[in-house]
Amino acid sequence: MNRTAIIVRLSPWLFTIGLLIVWEASVHIFKIPVFFLPPPTAVAQAFVEFAGPLARNSWITLETTLIGFALAVGFGLLLGLLVGWSRTIYAGLYPLMIGFNAIPKVAVVPILVLWFGIGFIPAVLTAFLISFFPIVVNVATGLATIEPELEDVLKALGASKLDIMRKVGIPRTLPYFFGSLKVAITLAFVGSVISESVASNYGIGNLMLQAQAQFQVPLIFAGLVVLAIEGIAMYAVMAILERRMTGWAQRSGFAQS
Repeated sequence: MNRTAIIVRLSPWLFTIGLLIVWEASVHIFKIPVFFLPPPTAVAQAFVEFAGPLARNSWITLETTLIGFALAVGFGLLLGLLVGWSRTIYAGLYPLMIGFNAIPKVAVVPILVLWFGIGFIPAVLTAFLISFFPIVVNVATGLATIEPELEDVLKALGASKLDIMRKVGIPRTLPYFFGSLKVAITLAFVGSVISESVASNYGIGNLMLQAQAQFQVPLIFAGLVVLAIEGIAMYAVMAILERRMTGWAQRSGFAQS
């Protein structure tokens, strides 16, 4: 491994350490109150002091996020294939999906609470509702980019619409689909935390809300760090999955960089 590759691998850690040093120094130099911006050492102390609640609630948030994300993957893939199958369906459903996606999901949470009560189900559904749209769009886009000339040639050779979908459309859609998972998983975390902050007694969102009420600002930042770590970890998993499943669709120079 050459020097450049080593630096590239270490750069996330070096930038993170540099950010923490600048953060800590700035708080002390400018004498920023802890209740306004706690230094990283105070956040680390909150991690130690509230390790149990942070671990329990972070697991709950991760669980609800992954369930909502799994629902979004299944529903988004099926709906994306349906939307991309027909131009008529695309023209009819796409404006409705855009309108629904434009609705702030925090405004939907009270309706979910009215239907299902507070707790686990609204968090799962909010994660699902906020994360399925990128999957639908990318899958439908992958199908829509099939060249009309290619379709005409395949039809002239006797291929049916279903044959074109199975042998050309779906393989062509895979890079779009797996790429969209990286966006969807981060949005799923946003949905879970929104619902937990409004309509749950558990989860990191609820823990941060309680910490805010008690002016425990270091604990709030600790919750943010937990969410960031979980989001980065899940994003990395989706990126690895994308490379494994669609490495054939990536440029060799980009894959090696």
